[in-house]
Amino acid sequence: MTTEHPPAIAAMLADAEAHGVAVEVRPRPVANSLPEAAAILGVTPADIAKTLVVRRGDGDYLFAVVPGDRAIAWPKLRAAVGVKRLSLPNADDALAATGYERGTITPIGASRAWPLYVDASLTGARVAMGAGAHGFSAFVDIDELVAGYGASLADISD
Repeated sequence: MTTEHPPAIAAMLADAEAHGVAVEVRPRPVANSLPEAAAILGVTPADIAKTLVVRRGDGDYLFAVVPGDRAIAWPKLRAAVGVKRLSLPNADDALAATGYERGTITPIGASRAWPLYVDASLTGARVAMGAGAHGFSAFVDIDELVAGYGASLADISD
């Protein structure tokens, strides 16, 4: 951990270490889209994992991690979670639930350890994901993330 990291990234790295997850943080110019972020990082959109915070109920959330070139399959995610209704919160609610702004959200070091669902297609992959602050990406082995955070693996994307 270096002093040039913003506090959110330092906290994320400490949480990752406590969970046995190795994270490599890379600074990058702020990207306006996922394809732009992939080009900057020299990876494909599939090599970026999107972390979405999803509302299960009032004040009750979960994290869903899907490949960057795919979208959440809502019927599949509802079946995996065992609920009939899920929704995406607005930006303010997502920030309140995670401590991270949209575009930086990661389950690592979030202000609350919500249940984590990871798309099974990511098994065995090393991906870039949000690092908790704009202008940075975190590279993580999905298998370490799943093991370290007790995530549920499921087919949750299309």
